[in-house]
This record gives sequence, structure tokens and C-alpha cells, in this order.
Amino acid sequence: MAGKAVSPHPEEPDVHLRVTLAGEPLDFAACLTSALCFVQEQREKPYFDAVDVVPGETTGLARLPNERLYEGPRP
Repeated sequence: MAGKAVSPHPEEPDVHLRVTLAGEPLDFAACLTSALCFVQEQREKPYFDAVDVVPGETTGLARLPNERLYEGPRP
């Protein structure tokens, strides 16, 4: 069984992302860098109905699937 998902940038705060797909809201936690990259990609190539950053806690939310793909440019 896979372990609990962890942030690719644990030094950053998590944000609450709401991804709307076919009218259904899906809520996820993501580190700030991954959230910004995800939102930027969505603006350039929209795949979802909407992606919003929701104020408030991220406790209990699943992490954004494949969050590491959005961890920003590598040095």
C-alpha cells in the first residue's frame, strides 16, 4: 500500500485548489509552487471547467494528483 502523499515543497504553505470538471467540484491541497504552476497551465491549456484557489484550511484534503509534475522548473 502506498504511503501518505507528501508535498514536494514541505517548506511552503499548502493552498486549497477547487478543480471543476463536468460541473463537479473536486477539492485538493497543493503546495504553493505546484498550485501556481497548475493554475498557469490551466490558463494556457484549459482542460477543466474551472480551477480556483479557495481561502481556508487544507486539513483533510487529498493532495493534488501528480502534484510533483507541477513543482516548477528544476535548477
